[in-house]
Amino acid sequence: MKFLIVIPTYNEIQNLKGLLENVFKVVDTKAHLYDVSLVNVLVVDDNSPDGTGQLADELAKADPRINVLHRSQKNGLGKAYVAGFAWGLDRGFDAICEMDADFSHNPSYLPEFWRLLKEYDVVVGSRYVPGGGVRNWSMSRKVISRGGSIYARAILGMSMTDMTGGYNAWRRSVLESVDISALRSEGYAFQIELKWRAWKKGFKLTEFPILFEDRTAGKSKMSKKIVVEAMMRVAGMRISS
Repeated sequence: MKFLIVIPTYNEIQNLKGLLENVFKVVDTKAHLYDVSLVNVLVVDDNSPDGTGQLADELAKADPRINVLHRSQKNGLGKAYVAGFAWGLDRGFDAICEMDADFSHNPSYLPEFWRLLKEYDVVVGSRYVPGGGVRNWSMSRKVISRGGSIYARAILGMSMTDMTGGYNAWRRSVLESVDISALRSEGYAFQIELKWRAWKKGFKLTEFPILFEDRTAGKSKMSKKIVVEAMMRVAGMRISS
């Protein structure tokens, strides 16, 4: 299996180098145990003013497994992932994983993605199945995240516990089938919509527990706009179905 990790970045210069070092520690010691022949990372940088894109270029020169896609401006998380998915599909990767740049998504979970992708089409690292959880979150953020997942499940009729989570891996057949170019959602809504489209197409989805740790460096991108968009987009998906 050829496996691509897509990492969108905007002002993540404090986190990127350490994250990639941790990713490749796991890759170098564990990937061969799961018949993973190649693991690459694609950093999708939205013209970060703090120099994240330039740092990514330097890291890519030192390690051919690191690739960089530069976008001209900050244009939304969903569009960054769509661009990253398209890049990976064009280059023949068998599965593509989403990963935050701020250490919220621990690379130590990568082997579980590799194991489960042998049986499932979509693998979700869940904060809300038994054994999962969050650390260093405010009560308001816990309510928004958990409430968003419950709301999306109720409206869309899905049983998945973590609809809003962003640590997910997709077989290429899923991304080819759902027409990623048609996705318009951002933030939470993007994660919900892509899972919903895969489920509607009849693909096999599964979850496994992860501990989500809030960033310790850099600034969170969460906003009220992202939450409102997710609620409205979910209602729109229900109506359209």
